[in-house]
Amino acid sequence: MDEETPMPSLSVVQDAPTAASAWREWLESHGPKFLLFARQQTRSHEDAKDVFQDALVKLVEKVNSGEFMGGQDAWQPYLYTTIRRLSIDLSRREDRRKRREDSVTADAETGQYDALQPWFENETSDDETRAQLERCLKQLPPKFSEVILMKIWGDRTFAEIGEILEISQNTAASRYRYGLEALKKSLSNARQRGDISI
Repeated sequence: MDEETPMPSLSVVQDAPTAASAWREWLESHGPKFLLFARQQTRSHEDAKDVFQDALVKLVEKVNSGEFMGGQDAWQPYLYTTIRRLSIDLSRREDRRKRREDSVTADAETGQYDALQPWFENETSDDETRAQLERCLKQLPPKFSEVILMKIWGDRTFAEIGEILEISQNTAASRYRYGLEALKKSLSNARQRGDISI
């Protein structure tokens, strides 16, 4: 491991002063192979270090909270799985960001930079409807809107959403349904006020 990548400490797991040195020894022994694995999963060395660091932090948090099962023998499989998952998440975020940037660049070149960048692509709805839909979505409680965003724009399954938000798969599905119902009600009210005509 290089000096730029700080190492989390598991010293709070045990009161013994040897806990921190045991953690450091374990990490010095296994860290390079995890960093190499992260490098193979990501697009740059910097991303690999970030992903590896995030995976270590997740491990430390789980161990410190008592949630981690399996002891030290299970650390390696956990880190491999977490590095892989975090790398996939990072890649998806970067791909979406790149598409957005490419879209903005293309719009700037055609003189449409200041035009509304809709979240929704639907030939049957106009800009007014899309804008109202975005406003309604932003007004939802975050626990509903984040699930809707991850499900629709993030192409996540309810199991993945549950894991990300640390809730059950059923809770994620329920929040999605409740969020859509609240969104529908909000849009219905907007239609009754005459804000939109859908």
